[in-house]
Amino acid sequence: MPDNHFDGWVAQSYDAHEADMFEPAALDPMLDVLTELSGAGRALEFAIGTGRVALPLAARGVDVAGIELSDAMVRQLRAKQGGDALDVAIGDMSTTRVAGRFSLVYLVFNTIMNLMTQDAQVACFENAAHHLAPGGHFVVEVMVPDLRRLHPGERVRAFATDPTHLGFDEYDLATQAAASHHHYLEEGAWRSFTMPFRYVWPAELDLMARIAGLALVDRWQGWDRAPFEHESRRHVSIWQKPLA
Repeated sequence: MPDNHFDGWVAQSYDAHEADMFEPAALDPMLDVLTELSGAGRALEFAIGTGRVALPLAARGVDVAGIELSDAMVRQLRAKQGGDALDVAIGDMSTTRVAGRFSLVYLVFNTIMNLMTQDAQVACFENAAHHLAPGGHFVVEVMVPDLRRLHPGERVRAFATDPTHLGFDEYDLATQAAASHHHYLEEGAWRSFTMPFRYVWPAELDLMARIAGLALVDRWQGWDRAPFEHESRRHVSIWQKPLA
């Protein structure tokens, strides 16, 4: 079972810390894609969290279920309007199974990297394939590792320097292990937490998908479906389970 880094005050503060990601400009293009891929079927969100995506997707009429490691995050979800209506299983998204088959499984906001080994990431793809109906899609949104922006010999890159949030990514190029160090100013005092992750490349994800029996059908640099290019900082990738 992976370590749970989204507990206590981290879960309680999550929505406030990620407020920009709850804005319509961030959510609406994503919801358009996920609604289209869901079709008349069901959708399963790996790492459903506090319901940032699942709740508005359900409000569009999609039957959404979820898997989530953190009880504390699910309590935040349950406290929201419509949160009690979602079927959420507590467990590791790489191994936890839920009943039924889905036309869409999705995993957004870099969360594939919360699995700290390549084996666990492969297992996540295999778990997605298990839950998909034939012809269904697995969608992953994740950053492109920022290693090109490190100077020779450096291991740390600042990604947030706001008055109330300082963030630094630390990389180990030999192992693909990394960590995001966050420092938040709350009520006049600084609070810190570290989120370890394993960064992963697009081509590596394609091999994981192939192992799981899935084939790449689209890759964009964002939910607006702009083409994925040399300078793209993130990608939305869509793999499909064969019809037969």
